[in-house]
Amino acid sequence: MNSAAQPLQLQLDRVRRAWRASPVPRFLAWWNGELVALLPARWRTRFGGGLAWHLLQRDGEEWTLRRAGELYPLSRWSSQLDPGSQQVAMGDALRGVDREDLRIALCLDAVEVLRPRLNLPLAAHDNLQQIGAFEMDRQTPFRVDQVRYDVRELRASAPAGRFAAELVVVPRSTLDPLLARLSASGLQVDAVDVANGNDRLGVNLLPAELVLRRQHPRQRLNLALGVAAIVLLLLSLLQFLHNREGALEQMRSDVEGMRTEAQQVATLRQQLQDNAGAAGFLAQRKAHTVSALAVLQDISQRLPTNAWLERLSIDNSGQVGFQGQSPQAARLVDALKGSPVITDANFQGTIQVDPSTGKERFYMVAQLRKPAESKPKTASPAEGKP
Repeated sequence: MNSAAQPLQLQLDRVRRAWRASPVPRFLAWWNGELVALLPARWRTRFGGGLAWHLLQRDGEEWTLRRAGELYPLSRWSSQLDPGSQQVAMGDALRGVDREDLRIALCLDAVEVLRPRLNLPLAAHDNLQQIGAFEMDRQTPFRVDQVRYDVRELRASAPAGRFAAELVVVPRSTLDPLLARLSASGLQVDAVDVANGNDRLGVNLLPAELVLRRQHPRQRLNLALGVAAIVLLLLSLLQFLHNREGALEQMRSDVEGMRTEAQQVATLRQQLQDNAGAAGFLAQRKAHTVSALAVLQDISQRLPTNAWLERLSIDNSGQVGFQGQSPQAARLVDALKGSPVITDANFQGTIQVDPSTGKERFYMVAQLRKPAESKPKTASPAEGKP
């Protein structure tokens, strides 16, 4: 690994350790187990997924293969068989296991390794391999170049400012012949670990140059599906925004339509108020104005029977003008006195005799009384008494 990638690798290792040390992985594993338990066995087999670790262990001159966590072996064969037979024996035992999930760990007996315990400072989290090499001479009788080793963190109490760890060491003289025998048989392993009951300890003593480089087509598929899910999510968000814009535009159109209708209603209301005001004004004007018919009736009743009118006019100021003929026009002023509809009746101009009728032609003007003044006063009971 070049120097530029080392800081990134240290950061990734720190994140992995923090993740493993948190309670989240245990909770997720429990939750996943509970959910998987609800599925039918057929579905669990098909969709279970995850790494399927199998443990390969030497038992004298035989190899045994079993699933991690299980007691009984899946297959057992002699290490003296030819490579093809050994591969067939292992292939028969692993039939039905997804090759992408399959992982094989060579498990050593606990008596073949040394496991000294260490109390390391918290700063050593980022350099466990270097710390293991430094502690090798102090904790074991071997040098670093004589062993294969790994360091794992323990979930155990430690002094303040330190954490508990374990140095797992196996002599190369023990491990390398086993790896050579596996290589000669055509068998490949993903890790070298230590047997811990029916399971593995959780370290990897396999040299870095022998670690298998596996292809992960499912990972690429999952990545493609993840990208597709993100694209679909973005499209759904864009569709949601588009729908909101459409709904907002529709609301704006509706509001504009209602605003136009409200303006029309306000215009109609104003017209109604104006018409009502005009009607009220006319009614009020009519209530405070004497009608021409009443004026004509009153003047006709007061004029002598031998007099008649030729013209009658009433202007906006309430001035009444009437023209006619009468044998004695001068008496008409007295005849019009006391009229409830007109007052101040006087002649305008001179009185002239009409040659054709022999009567006096006159032109008189008067002023209309207000309606309140034109109403005859009713006599009170006291006034009616003698």
